[in-house]
Amino acid sequence: MSKVAKLPISALPLPSPSRLLIHNLTPDTWTPNPKTFRTNVLTTNPSIQRRARLLSPPCHFSHVTPFPTPFPYDIEPPSPTGDKVKDADKGAYVEKWLAEREAVNPRPPLSRFPNSQLHKYFGEHRDQPTELIGLSETGLRDCVPKLDVGDSFAIIGAPSLSDSLGDDGGGQPSVVQEAVEAREDLIGVLSGNGVLMSLPETEPKDAFAPWSLRYSGHQFGSWAGQLGDGRAISILVTPRHDNPDETMELQLKGSGRTPFSRSADGLAVLRSSIREYLCSEAMQALGIPTTRSLALIHLPNLQVARERLESASILTRMAPSFIRIGNFEAFNGPTNMFFFGGGQQDPDYEGLRILGEWVVRHVLKLPVEEGKPWGEQLVYDVARRNAEMVAGWQAYGFMHGVINTDNISILGLTIDYGPYAFMDVFDPNHICNHTDESGRYSYKYQPNMIIYALRALLNALVPLIGAEKEFGSAIEQGWTSEVSKEKIAEWTKSGLELKDEVERIAQQTAADEYGRIMRKRLGLHRADTTDESTMFRPLLNIMEDHALDFHSTFRTLSSFRGQWLSPSTTAPGVYPCHESVDKFVTERLLTATPDPSKTNIDQAKGDWRNWLAAYAKRIQSEHADAESLGWDSDFQKMEDQREKEMRASNPRFVLRQWVLEDVIKKVERDSDSGKRVLAKVMHMACNPFEPWGAEDEPADSPLDEEEKAEREYCGLGEKKMLGFQCSCSS
Repeated sequence: MSKVAKLPISALPLPSPSRLLIHNLTPDTWTPNPKTFRTNVLTTNPSIQRRARLLSPPCHFSHVTPFPTPFPYDIEPPSPTGDKVKDADKGAYVEKWLAEREAVNPRPPLSRFPNSQLHKYFGEHRDQPTELIGLSETGLRDCVPKLDVGDSFAIIGAPSLSDSLGDDGGGQPSVVQEAVEAREDLIGVLSGNGVLMSLPETEPKDAFAPWSLRYSGHQFGSWAGQLGDGRAISILVTPRHDNPDETMELQLKGSGRTPFSRSADGLAVLRSSIREYLCSEAMQALGIPTTRSLALIHLPNLQVARERLESASILTRMAPSFIRIGNFEAFNGPTNMFFFGGGQQDPDYEGLRILGEWVVRHVLKLPVEEGKPWGEQLVYDVARRNAEMVAGWQAYGFMHGVINTDNISILGLTIDYGPYAFMDVFDPNHICNHTDESGRYSYKYQPNMIIYALRALLNALVPLIGAEKEFGSAIEQGWTSEVSKEKIAEWTKSGLELKDEVERIAQQTAADEYGRIMRKRLGLHRADTTDESTMFRPLLNIMEDHALDFHSTFRTLSSFRGQWLSPSTTAPGVYPCHESVDKFVTERLLTATPDPSKTNIDQAKGDWRNWLAAYAKRIQSEHADAESLGWDSDFQKMEDQREKEMRASNPRFVLRQWVLEDVIKKVERDSDSGKRVLAKVMHMACNPFEPWGAEDEPADSPLDEEEKAEREYCGLGEKKMLGFQCSCSS
């Protein structure tokens, strides 16, 4: 395989305009193209991109640049005479104040790349110190392998839990100028201070400028009207190195206000940014579809008011697309909502068509023939993708916390990590978001909430689907321009006939994927129709009844041996308990509880014996079909194979709430040492199945300091942190 040539971020190539959202969807009327945005808005009317407002009904996005600045903005017009400043003068001063800080001053391209498609622009009075505290090796490798990050990893330092304060592994810059240059280029752009845009003379059809998306949505079951990217700005799209038809979008989260910020500041705090930075890559390692993390920039002097004053940070996240179900709801949702900074526009069916065609062709890439109906296929595909995602959530005990329709990706990616949590002691009723008082988004209801979101997508698209059913072809431009309300209502009724099929697809897909993952976690190769009733549900019931930890129980089961329980020769169907089983239950399985004193040992032993007997019978039955199921014909070797497969499917390390809180405290206390801890935890999260903390060594065996720290981070932590709830505040 040829080595991928590395390029600094400002020299990464753009895809062709046909692959860029901004050249295929409808822009905000105030920012009609990158050229006008660059030469007019940023210099003469910059407040339009910082002011909360409803976009015109046909519009899908607005051009906007990062603006990591304290909000409310401290703008006080000068008044030498002491007289009250006139409103017109005050408005002009506000525009001037903002324009001076906007990224309008070009910097020459890097000398090694004079012909870069994009140039960096900076603003005056942007003297915020910036610090790179996190860079994801896996995100970089998988999503933007062409990106040259220079000596970025070197300045972070050697990952360590036990020696983060030591001098030996501290961050050190390179002596190679090109490496320093690439790192400074990276930090300049990902901090929001340097903005990548086309030169003013670039033709509008080829030009580029950042943007934020308009979307609406249901939040906690209530219609919230226009929402949009209130603190997220897409700053770059670049082709995949192995396929120019595939692109990766880079988005800054927490980089300042946009037209969709409503009353918020558009910023993000270090605490929540660390949580998303780590979990995006942890989910990828578990095989659950997700947006990805690239970098975390700390802005230590930018204070943000949340439940307390905290310092700001900017997360760079990546995905092929950040379009959500809420993007469709924005063009056909409940209307007649207007309030300060928000509301909801009337339906715009042409905007709905344009968005749908873009998503089908360039996001989902569905194999729909030109001119053929696509609305139905779009909904079915989104249903399958999100059903597979939520199955992964359930199988690995992940709780999202805020499954609003605007937080559901069209691609079926886990997106917008807020008050998430991984299950500790198994509790299907657990609520990880302390603002979710009704338990709407509790663990057991997550599949239902995905169905709810899919209904919202269908409701947005039903008139289009109904029209396609009538015509037998894709709808065309202006498809509702001369159509009565009665006709649209008729199409809507027809489109709603898909509801049962959409739900059937989602439920069946989720059940199939959940079964596949759970069998993988239990080291089983054959799918039986009774798996849910005989294997999965009884196992979860034992965990719940005896307050056992979800993840370590699965990990421990990899050490179980099917030969410990062999069929009785005198009582067919009876599996007498072997001493090894009792020891395994009492010394291994029952220790995975935060309060052993409350365990009913006899009851727990009986429950485990029954389940393990069924499990052993199932293992032995699979060995009877070893060749067809991919098992070794020697039972002992099969057991070794099963253990290896289970250890590769059940994480040793989990991003528990107490671990996240501990990392956050260390980074907040001292970012120099904290970023080394953050790097180590990221490494563990990206390799969760490794035997961290000398797992296979006895508890009393001598360990070095790093192994001790790893072992601690793989534990349950303090009892008070079990079931810890977060808020939506970030």
